[in-house]
Amino acid sequence: MVKIGEDVSEQLDIEPARFFVVRHIRPQYACRQCETITAAPVPPAVIDGGMATPGLLAWVAVSKYLDHLPLYRLEQIAARQQVILARSTLSEWIGRIGVALQPLADRLSEKLRQQTSLHADETPVQQLDPGKGKTKRAYLWAYRSNDLSGSPPIVVFDYQISRSGQHAAHYLQHWRGTLMVDDYSGYKALFANGVRELGCWAHARRKFFELHAAGGHPVAAEALQRIARLYAIEEQAKDQTADQRAQSRALNSQSELQSLHDWLLKLRPNVAHGGGLAKAIDYTLRRWPALIHYAGTGDLPIDNNPIENAIRPIAIGKKNWLFAGSERAGKRAAAIQSLLATAKLNGIEPSQWLQATLEKLPTWPNSRIDELLPLHG
Repeated sequence: MVKIGEDVSEQLDIEPARFFVVRHIRPQYACRQCETITAAPVPPAVIDGGMATPGLLAWVAVSKYLDHLPLYRLEQIAARQQVILARSTLSEWIGRIGVALQPLADRLSEKLRQQTSLHADETPVQQLDPGKGKTKRAYLWAYRSNDLSGSPPIVVFDYQISRSGQHAAHYLQHWRGTLMVDDYSGYKALFANGVRELGCWAHARRKFFELHAAGGHPVAAEALQRIARLYAIEEQAKDQTADQRAQSRALNSQSELQSLHDWLLKLRPNVAHGGGLAKAIDYTLRRWPALIHYAGTGDLPIDNNPIENAIRPIAIGKKNWLFAGSERAGKRAAAIQSLLATAKLNGIEPSQWLQATLEKLPTWPNSRIDELLPLHG
């Protein structure tokens, strides 16, 4: 037989997580004259003298915050390979990672607040209440960049002990721009101090959708069709420049909005107070100035879906890790989650980024901290 070529086929395989020991050998030297012994110094690390490599630390953090695995599951995974990793040790590592990453998270917040339009939302989390044997409600406040701004996407989570609007006011105390939010009153103080409010059409639509889903209400159905036309305009303009999008909105969106507004005003007197339809119409009309602001621009979003999408993994994760052990632990977790979520938004593999960053951090100069941020471009 004579070989005349090759038939090549491929299969996808996986190498499961494997624990192994990395041995560091540092030669020791003795001076015969002064009778002293010296050795090469131990390289600096995120956890000085710790047994975890940056790769193992990255695996723990990503498993918990992106793959939503509670620490007891990681303990079990390690035990299957005869490796003892106590939950208390894993928890301590998470805390040390959070401390190490805090300067990067702070810088990420600074870069986020340099942008002129943001999304904001908040979600409850549970925090252990020491001495009482139970948990109490805390909040993750979330802030996200505007995808239409042209800048690399950023999301920041700010852990606070309550839903009080003072937390948003403090986080954005020196910021002036346009803020996309729902109708929560906690943001009102910002709008009284120079921040421009942008309303979310997804929230307005949801009021009509819930009514329609409950009973096929014909008025709700028409409202949904009218709002769908607004989204169709956005879909057609998604790849356009800001100037082109502004022109498209001026030609198409503004007339659709005016028609919708006139229709709602005409409809409202004939709708009984207190019902679902009245509430949906009243919400939309009350929020109207904020809802239509986007249509006069080419670089503001139509809804708050980007921040809701950023928060959704948190909702999944907290069903598994259940609660933060303390306020300090919550803030450290928020720092880690901010950076990992931002890496994902920028198309950067989070585990690889985190491992490389933890390797560099101990000797990295503060003057070059921007180079470590998980931002493309």
